[in-house]
Amino acid sequence: MVATPIGCLEDITLRALRILREADLILAEDTRHTRTLCAKHGISTPLRSFHAHSNNDKVLQIVEELANGAHYALVSDAGTPVVSDPGVYLVSRSADAGVPIEAIPGPSAVLAALCVAGLPVRRFVFEGFLPRGGGDRSRALQRIAHSDVTVVLFESPHRIHATLEDLERELGSERQIALCRELTKMHEQTIRGTVSEVRGELSNPARGEITIVIEGRAADAAIEDVDLDTLLMEWKREGLSNKEMTQRLQQDLGWKRNRAYQAILDASKPDQT
Repeated sequence: MVATPIGCLEDITLRALRILREADLILAEDTRHTRTLCAKHGISTPLRSFHAHSNNDKVLQIVEELANGAHYALVSDAGTPVVSDPGVYLVSRSADAGVPIEAIPGPSAVLAALCVAGLPVRRFVFEGFLPRGGGDRSRALQRIAHSDVTVVLFESPHRIHATLEDLERELGSERQIALCRELTKMHEQTIRGTVSEVRGELSNPARGEITIVIEGRAADAAIEDVDLDTLLMEWKREGLSNKEMTQRLQQDLGWKRNRAYQAILDASKPDQT
């Protein structure tokens, strides 16, 4: 299971390149797409198409070949295989047949977006692509609106404005999001703010692959649930400044900046009793 670049073709590990060269065959979601990557890195391994529409007979054929000693590399068009990409069924059937399966980690649009979003990442859930309509979409939007952890979505440029409109209706005016477009590519863009602010800044029509990071509804932890004095004492022993401690409270607990800074100031005041 080989992770491949989500944009920049240089974003691939040395191990991944070695595995792609050593494999008997590369199973690719789109052989044309993967052939470009292979050409970039001088890889001549044969390619075979394997995608979401591959039938059960093809899966069983591949599993039989693997069980007989074949060494295949599975890749998606971009990122880590089986994350909103085909491959789960093949992995499951291969595991049932006793075929050894190895993960060759690397690029992930989910993790890349979380890195640059500027929102709490201590806990998060990945929702993939939203259902396109009907009750399934309504239930998914309500689940996101009531989620107390950060949520990550994928969306296509053709549906992003409709999705932002739905999110604005469900999330209200205060929830923060980050919209990450064309991650690792030349025209990479991250827009942060409320849903309405992001909608106003995003071009129409939008272009490129899009990942959305959504702040959890209950991200603001209650101060009574945190032993702040002990926490700050530990951080001060580590040599952290007030600014650095403010950033840690934002990142670790999901507090707003003003609240975090005020809590640190209040905790630093001498006891007047």
